[in-house]
Amino acid sequence: MPPKKPAPKSNVSAEELLGHYREMLLIRRFEEKAGQLYGMGLIGGFCHLYIGQEAVVVGLEAAASEGDKRVTSYRDHGHMLACGMDPKGIMAELTGREGGFSKGKGGSMHMFSKEKHFYGGHGIVGAQVPLGAGLAFSDKYKGNDRVTFTYFGDGAANQGQVYETYNMAQLWDLPVIFVIENNGYAMGTSVVRSTKSPSLWERGAAYGIAGEEVDGMNVLAVKEAGERAVAHCRAGKGPYILEVKTYRYRGHSMSDPAKYRTRDEVQKMRDERDPIEQIRDMLLTGKHATDEDLKAIDKEIKAVVNEAAEFSKESPEPHLDELWTDIYATEIPQEA
Repeated sequence: MPPKKPAPKSNVSAEELLGHYREMLLIRRFEEKAGQLYGMGLIGGFCHLYIGQEAVVVGLEAAASEGDKRVTSYRDHGHMLACGMDPKGIMAELTGREGGFSKGKGGSMHMFSKEKHFYGGHGIVGAQVPLGAGLAFSDKYKGNDRVTFTYFGDGAANQGQVYETYNMAQLWDLPVIFVIENNGYAMGTSVVRSTKSPSLWERGAAYGIAGEEVDGMNVLAVKEAGERAVAHCRAGKGPYILEVKTYRYRGHSMSDPAKYRTRDEVQKMRDERDPIEQIRDMLLTGKHATDEDLKAIDKEIKAVVNEAAEFSKESPEPHLDELWTDIYATEIPQEA
């Protein structure tokens, strides 16, 4: 389970709190809609929802700057929304339509945006970790001030390529933040049954990599830790590991009934630790917003999500000729 949340900073502005609330709620409502569309047969293949983990990516994006990069695994819709990708293009890709970010050919796992420096969700467990180091190497080579957020889960943390990447990243002082989204269950096996180490971030000590454990259900705690990690990387001190203790409410994927945990466990987390409700309570108790204000935001976000769903339904399926496009690069890009 995630550690108890630390007391939030007293100098957090109402504007910042409302921004976090809005962004996390967008991810939550978008994923709920995606789940509905999957149930209606409009989304095929695999679909991994981010419900419950919203504070992780929203907090870290709040610590990022323009030009910073991000790469993640297949549970990627939240990361795309948090970095500013258009919900319509994301939903159209989920439903396999040509209006999607990969022209309907990638689906849930394979979307990219050069404009937003989002380098994809990757279906092979742990495969994105060396790719993230490669992105950071590009920035180190160019001598700019950018960092790369490389997200992976507690299951992927046991993959050998992760530790090969740790070694290389520290050896070359790469500006990469390794974000372990530890939701406790990998695909369906509890981390306590699959991992002997009491913590995952401390494994980086073997390579001299700094890091810390973070309460991933508290967006303010995530942002603060993200700022420390970013400062470390921008100062040329090499990589940093954040083990973000979070929790997913749904199964591993839409086909997972999640019988490996009790309903009471999930409900207890929803009732006591929900990241969105924490910010909602802060807004209300601090008199930064009224209940009506927050209802209006929810209504506005639902409209955005419904518009994305309608766009995806109206967007045509890709033409068969698209099978033969985007296979090979026709030119070498000048910017990574």
